[in-house]
Amino acid sequence: MLVLGIETATAQVGCAVGGHEGVLAEFHSARGRRHVETLAPAIEFVCRQARVDLSEISAVAVDIGPGLFSGLRVGVATAKAMAQALRIPTVGVSSLDLLAFPMRYSSRLIAAVVDARRGEVFYAFYRQVPGGAQRLSPYQLGTADELASELLARGEECLLVGDGAVRYQDVLREVARFDASDVVKAYPSAASLVELAHPRAIREEFIPATDLKPLYLRRSDAEISWDRREVV
Repeated sequence: MLVLGIETATAQVGCAVGGHEGVLAEFHSARGRRHVETLAPAIEFVCRQARVDLSEISAVAVDIGPGLFSGLRVGVATAKAMAQALRIPTVGVSSLDLLAFPMRYSSRLIAAVVDARRGEVFYAFYRQVPGGAQRLSPYQLGTADELASELLARGEECLLVGDGAVRYQDVLREVARFDASDVVKAYPSAASLVELAHPRAIREEFIPATDLKPLYLRRSDAEISWDRREVV
């Protein structure tokens, strides 16, 4: 079973193809946030590099967020369109789960943190378990100061990962240890998406394409602006 992974929840655009033998090809670009223009050629590129035809893909996996509104819409819409065109199922995986997955070998508490803009972050806590990282908390939205306070309250050494941790490192470095210079860990990985989605696809833990929705955690700027206009 081959899985195509689509990752567009943050400033990075990524895609990958893989199966039981692992990830066959992957692509990532974090320049210019040109999600619409980049994604389709990137999918063609990874399929060509993996020597895989689209007709051989058995499932489409997509990062459902939380993350940037525009990026999430592009990724989810593309995944739905491809799944319907190819008549294959979809798998949705959270961006925070994807950030925590490569850190699964750490014995420390793992905090995955995505920059939510407007002075806020999306975050969740994870712990190492055999074969992966188990989520310990709900997906949350808060300020960097609120995250720092929660880390202090937990009172244990923590490994932070994600572009939110990088952006607010001055606030968070006093309460947790992380490597802000490692940009590879700043964004969710399409390769991790394929690795996480493949066993779910084997177990047929699918989401119908019609039910696939982004995990926003808050309303868009347009909705907030509209409410303000109605109040005025």
